[in-house]
Amino acid sequence: MLNYNTYIKSNNTPWVTFVHGAGGSSTIWYKQIKDFKKHFNVLLIDLRGHGRSKFHLTEAFKEKYTFEVITDDILEVLDHLKIQKSHFVGISLGTILIRNIAEKQPQRIDKMVMGGAVMKLNFRSQFLMKMGVLLKSVVPYIWLYKFFAFVIMPNKNHKESRNLFVKEAKKLYQKEFIRWFKLTSEVNPLLKWFRTVDVNLPTFYVMGEEDYLFLPAVKKMVAQHKQTKLEVFQETGHVVNIERPEKFNQVVLAYLTT
Repeated sequence: MLNYNTYIKSNNTPWVTFVHGAGGSSTIWYKQIKDFKKHFNVLLIDLRGHGRSKFHLTEAFKEKYTFEVITDDILEVLDHLKIQKSHFVGISLGTILIRNIAEKQPQRIDKMVMGGAVMKLNFRSQFLMKMGVLLKSVVPYIWLYKFFAFVIMPNKNHKESRNLFVKEAKKLYQKEFIRWFKLTSEVNPLLKWFRTVDVNLPTFYVMGEEDYLFLPAVKKMVAQHKQTKLEVFQETGHVVNIERPEKFNQVVLAYLTT
């Protein structure tokens, strides 16, 4: 089972589950825990090979990663804790996993909050991914990760987010990084399905105006789907919960408690 941490307020308190992105860990939510545990039972999960979820590696090397497998990992934790329903808050690739839970078991979701949501890889990002696949066995993985982190978060005010994700990525094994990289590079058909099919669940997209790779697709999708809301933070990049934690906490808590 994945490594997880909980902050339990009471048995009758609603749950909120936080899902980080590729290369990160549950530590990226450190600016959210204090505020959210005042209102919710909080569940923080480390995805396969990330944070303290290292014991999956022996099994993981025997199989190809798929979004179905990674999603089932999260559901296994919920089942273990007997959490029937939860709010979900995700960042970056974590938003894809939450959306996949909505496909598989929509009854487990109360509301979804998608920070720095990845709902389409544009031509530029697809080209970079293909280059990364070609170079992954030649170039040290941390060089690739630093490069992609800079492409996604290039500005000076993105530095804290960029450095945090690179720091966490250094804890990954190279084979583990390659598995996640290949998974991400093959995600576009799944994202096309997500953009086309509306699961009709309350969804709040929280994006930075400088998240130039992913914001345009989210804007277009929100205009087409029901029960969706979008808030764009000015002068903010991809990892909104780290760059603007006070505002992120404020707007997300307001949405979840309404």
